[in-house]
Amino acid sequence: MSRAALSFRDLTLGYGSHPAIHHLNGTVEKGSLTAIVGANGSGKSTLMKGIVGVLRPMAGGVVKMPGMRIAYLPQQSELDRSFPARVVDLVSLGLWPRRGLLGRLTAQDRATVSEALMAVGLEGFEKRALDTLSGGQLQRTLFARVLVQDADLILLDEPFNAIDAKTVGDLIALIKRWHGEDRTVMVVAHDLELVRQNFPETLLLARRTVAWGATATALNAENMLRARRFHEAWEDDAPWCEPDGQIHDHRHDHAHDDHEHGHDHHGHDHHAHTARQRAAS
Repeated sequence: MSRAALSFRDLTLGYGSHPAIHHLNGTVEKGSLTAIVGANGSGKSTLMKGIVGVLRPMAGGVVKMPGMRIAYLPQQSELDRSFPARVVDLVSLGLWPRRGLLGRLTAQDRATVSEALMAVGLEGFEKRALDTLSGGQLQRTLFARVLVQDADLILLDEPFNAIDAKTVGDLIALIKRWHGEDRTVMVVAHDLELVRQNFPETLLLARRTVAWGATATALNAENMLRARRFHEAWEDDAPWCEPDGQIHDHRHDHAHDDHEHGHDHHGHDHHAHTARQRAAS
């Protein structure tokens, strides 16, 4: 029996006539924990929206495991914090796939919400207004909403931005709990050290796949340089911030023949050359 939670088949995503993800192929195994990394504008959030169905493919597609329940947490910047709602209201929204938007919450539902708030360290916050929460408290609230959704696939878009270190640690612990429960988790992240320490697999994007597989391999110096070259071919004024400044420019890059985890790689240098030609035209 296939363990594929998701399969990407020549997936191209974009806005209007402008592709942001090109020809993505590969498989996300059920129960895997994957970080999605890349420079700003590399297509990370676009991929999340394509998986959840907010964005329709320009070409190719995403094949999902039948009956899979999905929980999607967008970036905080996409949320309207001025909406007049309480913590309990936001967390309870996670129950609507089962109850319907107008369904009344049962005593069990209320207990589920309370347990989720306790799990994220917000016991007693039920009646707090959303606009009174700190960034960390809001993110904990959003994780509580994911908890009550009881999803098979969990998509988190930059969940660690603008929150304190204690909250980051607590949320990482929740992500590892989901991973331990054989849920499939994909997380967009910027902190490469945090990714190296906590995520077994990484997809490195620069509008196309640069590397995908075991994190130590995906984020090695050669692949980081390749990502930087691809990205600069598209956006000359947005350099990649190297974590240690130790990447050297080899005069020849090697095509990937790493086929870990059943992933297809389309990160060869002729793509960067083609991208430069497009950028120059």
